[in-house]
Amino acid sequence: MIRIAGVVVPDYKHARISLTHILGIGVRTAERICHQAKVDPTRKMSELSDDQVDLLRKLVQDKTIEGDLRREVQMNVKRLMDIGSYRGIRHRRGMPVRGQRTRTNARTRKGPRRVRIARKS
Repeated sequence: MIRIAGVVVPDYKHARISLTHILGIGVRTAERICHQAKVDPTRKMSELSDDQVDLLRKLVQDKTIEGDLRREVQMNVKRLMDIGSYRGIRHRRGMPVRGQRTRTNARTRKGPRRVRIARKS
């Protein structure tokens, strides 16, 4: 069990795939980190030496990841809502932000359908 940046990364997967379990690191960034650490990206994490894992930890720590990244994204959304931009208003209302249609679809963002109550006549 290898822990990098507070995340337990799977040790039975390749190094480049295991690193992507950390929020803020994709496949491309993981490959770059492996290249900088001179680690073969196709080797499994369990096959790496302690020195190599320590070097990966050090390189990953230089990136904006996990809690800091979540906080930064939250602050960006809050800023949009505070200044009253169109995107901020969409976030506040819980509707799609990036121009998707809402007449149909958008169920994930809008939530479950509201059931109409039939009138008694």
